[in-house]
Amino acid sequence: MSEATIVAETGLLKPALRAIAEDIDNSFDLLLPVPSDPRDRLVEAMRYAAIGGGKRIRPLLVCASAALHGVSREAAVRVGTAIEAIHVYSLIHDDLPCMDNDALRHGKPTVHLAFDDAAAVLAGDALHDFAFEVLSDPATSGDPFTRIELIRTLATASGMNGMCGGQMMDIVAESSSFDLQTVTRLQQLKTGALLSAAVEMGAILGKVPPEGRTHLRGYARDIGLAFQIADDLLDAEGDEAAAGKALRKDEAQGKETFLSLLGADRAREQARLLVDQAIQHLSSYGPEADLLRELARFIVERNH
Repeated sequence: MSEATIVAETGLLKPALRAIAEDIDNSFDLLLPVPSDPRDRLVEAMRYAAIGGGKRIRPLLVCASAALHGVSREAAVRVGTAIEAIHVYSLIHDDLPCMDNDALRHGKPTVHLAFDDAAAVLAGDALHDFAFEVLSDPATSGDPFTRIELIRTLATASGMNGMCGGQMMDIVAESSSFDLQTVTRLQQLKTGALLSAAVEMGAILGKVPPEGRTHLRGYARDIGLAFQIADDLLDAEGDEAAAGKALRKDEAQGKETFLSLLGADRAREQARLLVDQAIQHLSSYGPEADLLRELARFIVERNH
């Protein structure tokens, strides 16, 4: 039995997922009040997308990493709210007709269908900006240098050298043939960059210097790739009702994925190896890192 299998049995994850979902929903609810003027439709669209959906993996990674370094739950949840706002904005824009043209997200109509295209574009834009409002607020950290590093880390993970760059590569993949190295780079940017930022931002809150975060970066890099392999498997083999979104899209669009390049069995084995490797990066920690270990296993065992 692998170490990853053993730690998956400690039972920390389910209550942690419930708690972070509640905390993030409450945070968005508090920080996004609906104004009593014509902006109300914009904020309602933001709240529709941000509240009551998603696995909240990124905020949980922030909180789990921050807890290793004695950071308050309140500060970690604020940072988790910021990174989730970036994730939600990306989903709103991904679902637009000019991108993936999806009709379902988290089991309900996508924002551009529930509202309209313009409201969806603006809601995504506003959530992007909202993330940096939260990070720049002294309520997140009283240390301006910590706030600057948080902002820089999330901005880099979100932009051309992170998520947006990966999304552009993903669009090009529809009309190009990518090898395994290029697909790996695509996914490190599109999916892995925000996951890595979540882990690192927890450590930044704890004032861990960059050279002290090497093991956490290794953990985050490995779970990021494992996460995408699991997504590829879910897209090909998953249940749309459980996923709450359309599946089988990659094959229909002719994209090269880990699944198409490796085959299902090799892809599944690679994901397991990455999880075991991720957990090994946490070997210097004791039980205080068990939640991060369980999260790594959950990434490849989830059904949505």
